[in-house]
Amino acid sequence: MRFELLGPLRAFGDGGAEVSLGPPKQRALLAVLLLQEGRSLSYDGVVDAVWGDEPPAQVRNLVQKYVSGLRRAGIDVTWTGSGYRLDGAEIDDLRERRALLRQAVTARDGGDLRRAAELARQGEAMWRGEFAEGLAGPYLAAERRRFAEKRLMVLEARLELDIELERYHECVHELVRQVAGHPLRERLVWLLMLALYRSGRPTDALVVYEEARTRIADQLGADPGPALRALHERVLRQDPALLARPVQAA
Repeated sequence: MRFELLGPLRAFGDGGAEVSLGPPKQRALLAVLLLQEGRSLSYDGVVDAVWGDEPPAQVRNLVQKYVSGLRRAGIDVTWTGSGYRLDGAEIDDLRERRALLRQAVTARDGGDLRRAAELARQGEAMWRGEFAEGLAGPYLAAERRRFAEKRLMVLEARLELDIELERYHECVHELVRQVAGHPLRERLVWLLMLALYRSGRPTDALVVYEEARTRIADQLGADPGPALRALHERVLRQDPALLARPVQAA
């Protein structure tokens, strides 16, 4: 059976037909067990992951009910004596994405920036929404935040590759959208400033910095970090080395 979590949880049988996974808490239980990657999770661990500190009074019956429901769906949930474990199952789209990103790193390290950017872009395209989208529970909420950060880091790495490939105008458009969605993320601001400077728009790069500085001061009561300040200073003095590649943030 194929499982996907880069968006709403989905499962597909051998013939490719989507498998019904039952009610939301049953789906959440399946997602939690998938994330154990073959390790067993104790009963208490299941309850904490799916319900948190205030489980319902009948939670033991609910766990047994949902485990039975997953088994009826053809999913091999085993009780090991110390916990529940999924046998012969993995998060297939996550595994495929990780393979693409490993290939991208290899291509980048080998100097093939164009292939690295394309592989990273393919990895991005696998996302169908937020990680385990729509499933509640403290464990999945934490995993959703963790994967959102990983997703942004990959996006930033891919955008830096595109800048090194001189795709400045495309990067500017995408980075403007990303900065609007993540206004306090300095790495995105750094990349937008660099893309603007290299596309012949140093004044716009300085405006972007000033807008970011104001946001950071208003919302965090702080100054921009050293990497962003250093890039600002280089743009101010029109450092010719900024036009050479590669330029790495601190």
